[in-house]
Amino acid sequence: METIVQSIEILSKEKGIDPQIVFDAVKDAMLIAARKHYRNTEDYLAEMDAKTGAIKLYALKKAVEAVEDPAHEMTLAEARRIDPAAEAGTEIRIPKNTDALGRISAQTAKQVIFQKVREAERETVYNEYSGRAGELVNCTIKRVEGPDYVLDLGKTEARLPKKEQSRLESYSAGDRIRCVIKLVDKASKGPGVLVSRAAPELVMRLFEQEVPEIYDGTVQIRGCAREAGERTKIAVQSRDRDVDSVGACVGMKGMRVQSIIRELRGEKIDIIEFSEDPVVFATHALSPAKVSRISIVEAAERHMEVIVDDSQLSLAIGKKGQNVRLAAKLLGWKIDIKSEEEKRQEVESQMAALVSPGAPVSVLIDYGLPENIVETLVAAGVGTIDQLGSMTPEQIEEIPGFGPDMVESIQQYVNAYYGQFEDEDASRPVPEGPEAVEISAAVADAEEEGMPAVEGGNAGGLAAGESAESGNAGGLAAGPAASETEAVETEESGTIENAGFPGHNQSETDAKEEHTGE
Repeated sequence: METIVQSIEILSKEKGIDPQIVFDAVKDAMLIAARKHYRNTEDYLAEMDAKTGAIKLYALKKAVEAVEDPAHEMTLAEARRIDPAAEAGTEIRIPKNTDALGRISAQTAKQVIFQKVREAERETVYNEYSGRAGELVNCTIKRVEGPDYVLDLGKTEARLPKKEQSRLESYSAGDRIRCVIKLVDKASKGPGVLVSRAAPELVMRLFEQEVPEIYDGTVQIRGCAREAGERTKIAVQSRDRDVDSVGACVGMKGMRVQSIIRELRGEKIDIIEFSEDPVVFATHALSPAKVSRISIVEAAERHMEVIVDDSQLSLAIGKKGQNVRLAAKLLGWKIDIKSEEEKRQEVESQMAALVSPGAPVSVLIDYGLPENIVETLVAAGVGTIDQLGSMTPEQIEEIPGFGPDMVESIQQYVNAYYGQFEDEDASRPVPEGPEAVEISAAVADAEEEGMPAVEGGNAGGLAAGESAESGNAGGLAAGPAASETEAVETEESGTIENAGFPGHNQSETDAKEEHTGE
C-alpha cells in the first residue's frame, strides 16, 4: 500500500498538482468501479488512508423501523447487529470487499484517475499562466506538428500555430526561442497555452529588455503596430525632458535596436515619438514620407485627411499600402492620403458643382420618370440632368439594376426635358409690319457700308440696339431704328467715329473740309 502513496506523491510532483487531488481521484475511481461491479443503486463511500494507502469501501444504508427502500434502508435490528448503538435514522456503513471488484473495474478506476489528473493539470496550468498574457517566456522547440510547433515551457507545453509565426522564421526540434504568451485555453484538449512570435507585444517586451530607460519607466511605450516579418512601428514618449525617447531606443550607433532586429530576423522597425496632438502624431507616424498638411475630417469618427507632395505619395502609402496601414493602426484613426494634384482636382470639381449645379434629376419626375429610378440615380452619384445627359448608354448600364430598356426610357425623359426649350424658341413671335421694314433697311445699309452680315439673322436684337454676335466690334448704334447712325472702326487709329447718314457722299465731305480750311 505504501507503493500507492509513493506513486501518488511522485505523480503530483511531476504534474505540479496537489496530492490531495490524486487521493480524491482514487476514491472516486473506487466508487465508480464498485457501482459497475455490483450493478445496484446503493450508496457507496470510499476511504483511503493517506499514510498507509489502505482503501476501504462501504455501502451506506439508513436504519428505520419499517423498510420501504431496501437499496437505501435497513431494519433497526439489522443495523444494531453492525452497530449496537444504532438508532432510528442512523446511517450505517456496511463494509464491502474491494478484492472482488475484478480486472474490468480496476481498468475503469485507472481511466477515471487519469482523467481526474489531466483535469487537475489543466486547472493548474490555467491558474499559473492565465494572468501572464503578454509576458515574454523562453521556450524550447519540442516537436513539429505540421505547420505548428509544440514548445516546452518547463512545467507544461505550449503551441505556436502558423498564424502566430513570422514568415521570416523557421525552426527545428531543440531550438530555443523567445515568445510572448498570447492566451490560455482552459478547455483545450492539448496544450492549453498559446504563444506567439507575431504579436506586437513581443517587440514591446524586447524593447523593455534592451532599453533600461523603458524598464525603469523614464521612457514609455505608447503604442505598437506590427506586420510580422515586414515592418513594425512603435511609439515612445519620454517622461524626462532631458531624455530623448527615440535616441534612447536606438542606442549608441543603433546597437540597441539592432539587437532587436536580429532577434526578429531582420524585420524593419520604425521608432516614432508620441504626441497627444493627432496631427503631429500622424506626421511622425507616416515617416519617412514628408507630409504637406493634415486636416481633421471628422473628430468624432477619428477620420483625418493627409495631403502630401506628388513625389511623396508612393512613399507615404508604402509597399502594398503598408506604411499608411500601420500608421492608421498606430493612431487608431482612419487616414485618407491624397496628393496635391488630386486635392486640387477635387476642389475644382466641388467649385464647379457649386457654380453650375444644373437642374436636379428629380425634375424628371414631372415628365414621368419613376421616383425609385431617381433615387437610384442619385445614389449612383448622378445628381443633375446635365450629368445624366452627358452619360453614354454604356455608362448608364453600369448602374446596378439598369438594362438597355431602362437606358432607352431614361433618354426619352431627358429628351422630353430638353424639348421644352426648343418649343419655347419656336414659339417666339416674328416681327411684322413697319418694324420688319425698319429691320430690313438696317441690314441693307450695313451691307452697303461693307459691314459684316449679322450672324443668325437676329434682326429683332439689332432693332433694339443690341450688338451683333459675329465680330461687329462697333455694333449698330442704339436708337429707334438702325438707319439713323452707324459706328465704323477706322483702320488708322482703331477708334470709333461718326459716319454720315446713308447715301452721304464722301467727296462732298472732303470739299467742305477744304473750303473751311481756306
